[in-house]
Amino acid sequence: MQQESNRIGNQRGFTLLELMIVVAIIAIISAFAFPSYMEYVVNTKRTAATSALLQVADRQQQFFMDNKSYAANLTDLGLAANPMFISDDGRSVAAGDNDVVYLVTLANVTATTYTAIAAPMAGQLKRDTECGTLTLTQAGTKNALGGGDDCW
Repeated sequence: MQQESNRIGNQRGFTLLELMIVVAIIAIISAFAFPSYMEYVVNTKRTAATSALLQVADRQQQFFMDNKSYAANLTDLGLAANPMFISDDGRSVAAGDNDVVYLVTLANVTATTYTAIAAPMAGQLKRDTECGTLTLTQAGTKNALGGGDDCW
């Protein structure tokens, strides 16, 4: 009798049922957490694009004050390249860099108008279907070609 109680008392570990319950709980939590995390990542990368567009707008206004017309080229504004590829932290990077998330360009440039454009690249292009390409005009008009409401 004592041998049997010792065998039961010495058993340690988890049963298969306990492990399966833990795995099921982790799977349920992951099913809710992962999409939220991916949305957060997309929004963070979009913030780098909006920052770059606002920087272009600031520099265009200064250029306009100095030259009485807007610059047709990003390098005329003192930016790194034309067009300018940016990473998720807002740095200007080379075209083939793995960190590229947006391409910033100028369009519709005249002496009194311009449109700054940030087009998503690579993975950001696939994930950010809600907002897509972001634009900013000389009048301060902000637009998202994907049609999303909360892109700026």
